[in-house]
Amino acid sequence: MSAKAVTCVFGPQRPPDRGPGYGWRDGMMGHGVIGQGVIAGIARHARSRAAMEEIGSAVITPERGVEGDCKGRFKPGGRNRRQVTLIERVDWAAAMAELGANHRWSARRANILVDGLDLPKVAGSVLRIGAVRLIVTVECNPCSRMDAIESGLQAALANDWRGGVCTRVLAGGEIAIGDIILVEQTMETIS
Repeated sequence: MSAKAVTCVFGPQRPPDRGPGYGWRDGMMGHGVIGQGVIAGIARHARSRAAMEEIGSAVITPERGVEGDCKGRFKPGGRNRRQVTLIERVDWAAAMAELGANHRWSARRANILVDGLDLPKVAGSVLRIGAVRLIVTVECNPCSRMDAIESGLQAALANDWRGGVCTRVLAGGEIAIGDIILVEQTMETIS
């Protein structure tokens, strides 16, 4: 896995001795940041087709994605486009409202639920959660399994990246619900 920075300017990172999101809650984004939101949920599944486990915090690594999740393992020579998946709370809520349904966000099988941020719809965009850096690789297209949860859910998530984004891990660390997620002004090339 290699990625090359096109532009590299970052806002300040949270101090490691403070709680999640310290210093960011008052809208202090810093230079090089073009958007911010909050982590509203974290989930993982130990094996394919297993139930999703919602957790309060997680370790993310370039080798395994979300620790304990079966989908994030880095495969040498593979495309590795789907180590960590993210979905916007507003998009999940819109799909549920459209269908008159009320399923937990983790039914989408995404790893991270984001609130207050429009996730970038451009491959190469970089997301930062504390020390963790994720590069957007592709749209997270909803599969036919979504219709097993609710008839019409696959179609409801198919419009305008509503199903979320797939990312590859550039730098690891620990994340927790309530942490701030930033969109960096940095663009990386995917190779």
